[in-house]
Amino acid sequence: MKLVFFGAPGAGKGTMAARASADFSIPHISTGDIFRNAMRAGTDLGKKVKSIIEAGDLVSDELTISLVKDRLKNEDCQKGWILDGFPRTIPQAEALALFCPPDLVIDLEVDDETVLKRLSGRRMCKVCGQIYHITNMPPKKEGICDKCGSPLYIRDDDKEEAVLVRLENYRNQSLPLVEYYKNRKILFAVDSRGNADLVWDGLKKALSGMKGW
Repeated sequence: MKLVFFGAPGAGKGTMAARASADFSIPHISTGDIFRNAMRAGTDLGKKVKSIIEAGDLVSDELTISLVKDRLKNEDCQKGWILDGFPRTIPQAEALALFCPPDLVIDLEVDDETVLKRLSGRRMCKVCGQIYHITNMPPKKEGICDKCGSPLYIRDDDKEEAVLVRLENYRNQSLPLVEYYKNRKILFAVDSRGNADLVWDGLKKALSGMKGW
């Protein structure tokens, strides 16, 4: 089972991919998480992408393709995987089709207003990376992670100015992927404007034939 979760920033790719990963017992691979981990670790890759991500821009195709290709060679990916945040451009999709083509692409559809509300309210743990939302999924104690007790913060790329840049990048560079995957008859659209449980119900319909629900 090889799945791609596609959609605008804040569409719920990470949340839905995590649920599907647990259900299918295959790894959830987020390029955004890989980049942020590298940034926290201060690696060469982390230093290279730090300024790009914080400005809300996209990392180059060449760098991202190389990273994902190496990750999919790992043992835990042999029975399948879920990609979140890749591919984001036609060249990335073409590269993926060559070295490990997906079985299904889930397009999580959402409007700009919903994206801004979701991302501006998102908070992340500085230590363990757990994600919260001040309205939809608040921590038990304001500003503190439930899991490890560390401070929460707003990612620079979740601030309104960066979100608007990310949305523009999505429209210019990523939206053409909708037609690309439609033409290959592996795209399934899911309304992602509702809460997580409603979106998951819609997503299960897309996956029903692949697992026998």
